[in-house]
Amino acid sequence: MYLEQLDDIIASVIKPTRYLGNEWNSIHKDLKDVEIRIALAFPDVYEVGMSHLGIKILYHLLNQQKGVYAERVFAPWVDMEKRMKENKIPLFSLETHSPIKEFDFIGFTLQYELSYTNIINMLDMSGIPLYSSERAEEHPFVIAGGPCAFNPEPLAEFIDFFVIGEGEEVILEIIEIYKEWKKNGGTRNDFLKKMTSIKGIYIPGFYEVEYNSEKTIEKVRPKIKEAPRKITKRIIKDFEDVFYPTRFIVPYMDIVHDRAALEIFRGCTRGCRFCQAGMIYRPVREKSVERLSDLANEIVNSTGFEELSLVSLSTSDYPFLQELVEKLTDRFRGMGVNLSLPSLRVDSFSLKLAEELQTVRKSGLTFAPEAGSQRLRDVINKGVTENDLKESLTAAFEAGWKTVKLYFMIGLPTETEADLEGIASLAEKVVFLYRKVNNGSKKGLKVTVSTSSFVPKPFTPFQWEAQNPLNQLKAKQKYLKDRIKDRAVRYNWHEATASHLEAVFARGDRRLCKVLVKAWEKGCKFDGWSEHFKFDKWMEAFRECNVDPEFYANRKREYDEVLPWDHIDAGIDKNFLIREHKKALKGELTEDCRFNRCSACGIFRIDGGNYCVNPNKVC
Repeated sequence: MYLEQLDDIIASVIKPTRYLGNEWNSIHKDLKDVEIRIALAFPDVYEVGMSHLGIKILYHLLNQQKGVYAERVFAPWVDMEKRMKENKIPLFSLETHSPIKEFDFIGFTLQYELSYTNIINMLDMSGIPLYSSERAEEHPFVIAGGPCAFNPEPLAEFIDFFVIGEGEEVILEIIEIYKEWKKNGGTRNDFLKKMTSIKGIYIPGFYEVEYNSEKTIEKVRPKIKEAPRKITKRIIKDFEDVFYPTRFIVPYMDIVHDRAALEIFRGCTRGCRFCQAGMIYRPVREKSVERLSDLANEIVNSTGFEELSLVSLSTSDYPFLQELVEKLTDRFRGMGVNLSLPSLRVDSFSLKLAEELQTVRKSGLTFAPEAGSQRLRDVINKGVTENDLKESLTAAFEAGWKTVKLYFMIGLPTETEADLEGIASLAEKVVFLYRKVNNGSKKGLKVTVSTSSFVPKPFTPFQWEAQNPLNQLKAKQKYLKDRIKDRAVRYNWHEATASHLEAVFARGDRRLCKVLVKAWEKGCKFDGWSEHFKFDKWMEAFRECNVDPEFYANRKREYDEVLPWDHIDAGIDKNFLIREHKKALKGELTEDCRFNRCSACGIFRIDGGNYCVNPNKVC
């Protein structure tokens, strides 16, 4: 009914290609042959969502299934939203421009806590009740997964069920149960009860939370007998042969990561104590060089991308990386296809690879020391030294690199002024090394120092720590801004107010649901975009809901406190996290278990220990 209007509207907004669909390799099916429709929803704009690997995997996997049609939907930018509301156009999918309220499922990807208001806004634009308890039989099931789903509670009242862990297998199990339920008939509640039989599915409506007088959680318990007390995450067992797309969609416009992605392994055992991904994506599972080489060839042939990124949490830890790079470089030589590594460790091996991959144009190097002193790097278990950085940078400058980015965190547990000073001092040492290599000249040198504020995350050794109060974070940013004076060094920082809100929702509970709706009603959305972030409106929402944000962000927890995510089993033993936290406070390192003894993180408990990278060297 609105397709003719839509053509005119799309032509009048900025970046209209966000809403067109029909890109190369996008999938189009005859709806007469479709039994189940799934809207894969990313709560941010097209160019952000289309850069996310997870949604690409699920899109192509689902569309391989007979009778199943997965389409994409992204958050419309503010100009498009305004025009849609003026013309009473509901939120629609890209492939068929259908209202997403007509789908069977809407599946949200939860990558970032500051996208939560966009989820509320997208539901509202769809004409779907915000609260799961208010949805009727004709409404789609609203599901969510991704890293933020490991603490699902701040969204508990809006999501029908969460997928905890990796989705390639569980999504097909969901489809099979849905087909059976749809054929046999039944209520929404009947379907949700059937879903309790699937490992990794959390249905918040089947659980109730009781609170202590001091506002902490007393217990979380199931309300029905079918609901498990613990929801265990899903892990892909056969990572070598698990489905991986090769016909990636090629967008009409530039996106954030405008390249093809080749996932070489999943998981990380480095054990950085602030890093949630390094904990929740355990264990490490790798693909063989042969499999990766075949996938790379298919991707390049079917997409025409000029860059192929070798993706993982720590790419240079792939044990056969040198062999893989040489094989792919030989294969694509003369085809105009570049290889890239998204992250580098501060070591000579990584630098050698960078030199091989950037033989024509040295675009820049990025390192993440994370902390300004060796003491604090030991606290966070970073496992690199200042000498590692100096040696790598000296070799890089000698090889012709001129652009360097350094990433740090401020507000880490036990941080002192000396640690802050170490950040500024390290930037000065980079300049000194460059001048030493270039006969005293700084010509061409560009050093970018970026700091983000520490956010304590669930399932990390720092999940019990308090975030620095806002005034402290701002003071630390000002200190570095005033301290870093060299013209060759640029200092960037992430807004402390956004990090504060991220910390609130990272460790929040169900009582934040009402705050989320109140903030959205006040106009909060696209909170991850600085030009749209309305911190004052958020603080109004907290006050009106009688919820203290500092209770969640700036309060240190005791080990025996019941945490909002304690009924989720991420495969990481709580005793391991406690041990790691205590070691952090002593500045003690934990070695990578792939090369040393098992650190007893607990992942061996999942499915009989078949995944542990080092199961025979038990601590």
